[in-house]
Amino acid sequence: MRIRHKPWAKDMIAQHPEIIIPAPEENKGRWRNLFGKEAPLEIEIGTGKGQFITAMAERHPDRLFIGIEREESVIVSALKKLLERPLANARLLYVNAKDLTDYFAEGEVDAIYLNFSDPWPKKRHEKRRLTYHTFLENYKKVLKPGGRIELRTDNQGFFEYSIASMSRFGMVIDKVSLDWHASADFDGITTEYEDKFSEKGQKIYRLEASFR
Repeated sequence: MRIRHKPWAKDMIAQHPEIIIPAPEENKGRWRNLFGKEAPLEIEIGTGKGQFITAMAERHPDRLFIGIEREESVIVSALKKLLERPLANARLLYVNAKDLTDYFAEGEVDAIYLNFSDPWPKKRHEKRRLTYHTFLENYKKVLKPGGRIELRTDNQGFFEYSIASMSRFGMVIDKVSLDWHASADFDGITTEYEDKFSEKGQKIYRLEASFR
């Protein structure tokens, strides 16, 4: 999808360091201090316009949420949502997920959400997929023992690739749904992409996996 450039985005990001945390590496190992409470810490990689993370933070005030987004013209939409509905348990990072271990200490994170990640369908782009083994290695480092990864996608090929990649890496696939919105466990919390694809009648695939 082509991202519309927003020339004012950089200034807006700089104006709100209370939400989009500058120099996040300085909080490595100390994120709960920034939030001012001891609670499970969960991160969404590719938070997009912020619909999922704001809904999760509203529903689960007993948990802490950090949304990661590398596109400045996208993260400002998530920022606007958190300005309209300030949530003490939600923050954003304008960084690249490939550098995850620069920002989070070993075992600091309880859960990682991968929602509608770019499937990078061409074989030559496999290393860019967020479930490629180099990304999984970083997730394992920052997740606590038994910490989970939750993935949602509309792309069956990427879903199948992710299951195979996680299994080869030694992860346990704890839950699989081939039609998440028809599942008894569906919680009603969605992303912008999820709404778009679901309205077109496309099935949403979901899994939960963990390291042992």
